[in-house]
Formats: sequence, structure tokens, C-alpha cells
Amino acid sequence: MNKATLSLLAALGLASCTCNQQDRLVSDVVEKVIMTRRSIRNYKPQPVSRDTMTRILKAGINAPNGKNRQAWEIRVVDNPEFINQINEAMAEANPDVPFAKNAFRGAPVIAFIAKDTTYDFSETDCGLLAENMILSAWSMGIGSVCLGSPVRFLDATEEIAAVPKVKEVMKRLNFSQGYKLSICIGFGYPNEEPAAKPRDESKYKFVD
Repeated sequence: MNKATLSLLAALGLASCTCNQQDRLVSDVVEKVIMTRRSIRNYKPQPVSRDTMTRILKAGINAPNGKNRQAWEIRVVDNPEFINQINEAMAEANPDVPFAKNAFRGAPVIAFIAKDTTYDFSETDCGLLAENMILSAWSMGIGSVCLGSPVRFLDATEEIAAVPKVKEVMKRLNFSQGYKLSICIGFGYPNEEPAAKPRDESKYKFVD
């Protein structure tokens, strides 16, 4: 349990605090989780329990989404043998890409998120789902990395999708008809503490 979570529990447990004080403490903790989150590309071999992943998934599916269509499907892979099978499939389908076999950055858990292709804002909804999962994980001391390359390596073209090993992988993931892979997220306990990268604050403006 990381410092942010401990701070949140302490804040909620302070009986002497007023409601306004508690709200401010919770707000500060949420802001800290957002501002300290980092993309992790080096993980400890320690697995993430399914109970913990279930909490992360529940946070994900409570994301805002258009008309409550919940236009997403998630498949979580924590079986090392299956992860290796996926790595081999990506490498075989993309022989000219050296890092295709290491696209997951060694994360011990991979979440595959697919969008409903019949809904034009499903990509946005999947992004909101992913962000909820990433922040929930970070609040529990679990790192993550949001990945686009595995989507390209598994589902970018009809030629790639037709590779036998890729077909086996996608069949095993078993997304419903009409759903297409959109985002992959690696989860695991961080084995690094990357510094924050600069953000361009000129990207936002108030309009009078």
C-alpha cells in the first residue's frame, strides 16, 4: 500500500475533521495520485493478485461513457505462458520490428481493451476506462504502461491478423463479434522510479 493510499485512509478515518476538511484531504490525495503517476517500463517479477486486478477493473468500468453503452470489452492475461505465446505471435507477424517480442515491457499482467466498432465514440470511452484503471492501480502502488504497439502488432492489417499464431491469440482472447482491439495496458509492481516528463501548459487556454 503506497503513501497516497495510506493518506487517503487516514483522511477518511479522522473523526475530528469536518466534512469540508475531509473533502479537501481526499481531493489532495486524488490530485497526488494523478500528478505522481508515471509510465512504468521496468517491473518486479511479483505478480498482481486477481483480487487486486478486480478492484482495478471495477474502477475501470465505472468510467464515464456515452449513453452508458459501456462500449468496451476487457480481457486480462496474467498467465506467463500465454503472455509468451502473444509475444511470439507479435514477433512472427512483425519480423522487421526488433522490439515486437518485448512490447509489453515485461509487465506480468496485460489488459487488452477492445472497442465496439458500431459506436463512433467507443474509442473515447475505452480511453476513459483505461485512465480509471491506470489511476486506480497507481493508488495501490501498482505501475502501468499504456501501449499502442501491441494493437498494431496484432491487429493493424489483414495480413497481420491472418498470421496463424496471431489468429490463435485473438481466438483465445475471444472478443465478441464487432469488437476491435483498441488499447493494451501492462500492470505490475514498479522496479523503477522515473522522473516526471515536462508538460506544455500552453496547450490549455481560457476563452472569454
